[in-house]
Amino acid sequence: MEWPELTNLTRGEPFVVERVRLRARGIAIEGEFELPQLAGLSLEDQVFVTAFVRCHGSIKEMERIFGVSYPTIKSRLNRIAQQLDFVDTDPAPSRADVIDRLRRGEINAEDALRELEAPR
Repeated sequence: MEWPELTNLTRGEPFVVERVRLRARGIAIEGEFELPQLAGLSLEDQVFVTAFVRCHGSIKEMERIFGVSYPTIKSRLNRIAQQLDFVDTDPAPSRADVIDRLRRGEINAEDALRELEAPR
């Protein structure tokens, strides 16, 4: 079964993959595997996101490709964004990181305490 068929069958309902087979290696792995968030989007939204990435985020290029206006592109991007959880690309430093930076003299004791006491 191809990915678009699976996406159409599930109609946006969450699902879990329970078996993965690596054909070339003759290996099958069973368990519960959660898919990335993008896999949970409709096929049309997956195509839209792929086009957006390939256009390097150019809304003007997206307008040309899809033949729609700027507000339409922005509206669709906003709708898709609401379906995706934010991924924190700058997580709080671990306690060990803070202590290492303190030992190296990169921060003072007051800064270290502030970072260690900050809510996570």
